Amino acid sequence: MISAGLYVVATPIGNLDDMSVRAVRILSEVDLILAEDSRHSSKLLQHFGIHTPVQSFHEHNEQKLVTKIIERLKSSQSIALISDAGTPLINDPGYQLVVTAHEQGIRIIPVPGPSALISALSASGLPSDRFVYEGFLPNKKAARQKRLAELAEEQRTLIFYEVPHRICASLQDMVEVFGPGRIATVAKEITKHFETIRKDSLAGSLQWLEEDPARQKGEFVLIVHGANQSGSDETETARVLKILLRSMSVKEAASTAAEILNDNKNRLYQLALVINKEQEK
Repeated sequence: MISAGLYVVATPIGNLDDMSVRAVRILSEVDLILAEDSRHSSKLLQHFGIHTPVQSFHEHNEQKLVTKIIERLKSSQSIALISDAGTPLINDPGYQLVVTAHEQGIRIIPVPGPSALISALSASGLPSDRFVYEGFLPNKKAARQKRLAELAEEQRTLIFYEVPHRICASLQDMVEVFGPGRIATVAKEITKHFETIRKDSLAGSLQWLEEDPARQKGEFVLIVHGANQSGSDETETARVLKILLRSMSVKEAASTAAEILNDNKNRLYQLALVINKEQEK
């Protein structure tokens, strides 16, 4: 029999084989499961033969239900919190419940598992030792560009979630704010049939998506390389590369610019490719 407390349980983000044995056991033994969408989660629970009572718990009723849930937890019940997919509280409901549980001295037990942002980062080919998770950018272009401008000098790897109808607009804004040559990895449909993980410059990523509308479908994680440590301005970087490209190959220009600007040669090579292509038009 499991102990009383609040279990924060990660569930698959696509592939049901990612469900852990521990997660199945916990969900089978708790007194109640709180699910972001009980209709959605019922399919998962049925698949694993889990018959525990389920209650809907989402952003619209969280504040209303927290007190009642805390009362049940204080009476030594065990309750599990799950989201539609992945690890709860990462862009999902549950924060107020966990905060209140801490305040009331209730034991909180994480049951780790799938997370789209960590899965994408681990396969991105970008620095993973220091990163910043930004979630979803604002809907409106002006607010989105303002937030990106605030992040332009951030040297840690940046991670964003994005929806299909806004993926190209967000990438276009990143091209404008971060510069076309900033390296990024587009990860879509992680663990699902059409999983795609593609590393390119921001400009190259945008072009790839725009070439085929089918590529714009699915759930996206965008991982963007942080700003170069030298802090050199992207406009100045582009200006130096343009001058060098007048008499050098892309490879030579990138190598020379890296010495001049104390910047990453691979990053400058990607930017030089974009500039060279624009100059050939």
